[in-house]
Parts: sequence; structure tokens; C-alpha cells
Amino acid sequence: MRSGITVESPEAFAAEAGAFARSLVPKESGATLVTLSGDLGAGKTTFTQGLAKALGVSEPVTSPTFVLAKSYHLPEGPFKKLVHIDAYRLTEGKDLAPLAFSEVIEDAETIVMLEWPEIVADALPAIDVAVSILMLPDGSRTISYA
Repeated sequence: MRSGITVESPEAFAAEAGAFARSLVPKESGATLVTLSGDLGAGKTTFTQGLAKALGVSEPVTSPTFVLAKSYHLPEGPFKKLVHIDAYRLTEGKDLAPLAFSEVIEDAETIVMLEWPEIVADALPAIDVAVSILMLPDGSRTISYA
């Protein structure tokens, strides 16, 4: 997986998210957990939108900031479901329980995209990929994977 990629346009950002999506393969057990870190406005939801589109989601993918979590059926590929969680309004890991997080994270056919993981770090299993998005002064973004 590439790291430290700078993208200079929304189209390039979406293309990078799509390439990342196509690189993911399910694990033998448990959901694939991808965390998204970056300042407000860095593009965490936009990255998830590009990933979702690349995986065949045709409905609008919007920020789950106020509803906390949204699920999308994936019509093609090895994964069956995308769960997008925004932990920005949470205060600690136990706040994930009402979202049925413990059940979601056990499904090997699910990709979990989790924004603001540092807030709920105490409740997270091993992270499969940590995506960090840095917004640069010129409006471009640097995307790093760990």
C-alpha cells in the first residue's frame, strides 16, 4: 500500500480512495477496520464517499456526524456491507455500544470506516489500516496509510 500520497484535486482524492478500496480484502474473521484521522474538513467523509463509490454504492454517502453510523449494502466484490461511523460526538469507547459495534466488528464481510478513532481508542480491536489525511495550505491533501 502506498503512503504519503499528495492529491491536488477532488478527482484525484476520489481516485486515491477508490484505489485504496480495491486493495482491501476480507480477513478470515472479523470486519476490516479502517480508521480515518485528520482535522475537521480534511476529507474523512469524502474519502469514504470515494471508497463507497468504488465498491458499488450508488446511493448518496453522507456524513454520519449526527446519526453516528450509517450502513450501506455493497452490491459487488468480496465485502457485503460498509459501515461508516463518525465518533466525533462520542466521549469514549463505551459510547460505541448502542451502535452494536461489537456485532458489526465481528462480521468478516463488513468494512468499517471509523472517523475520529482517537476518541474511542479504548474500545477498538486491532486496526487494519489507519488512514491519516493532512490538509495542506494550498488545498491539496496528503494521505498516509499505516
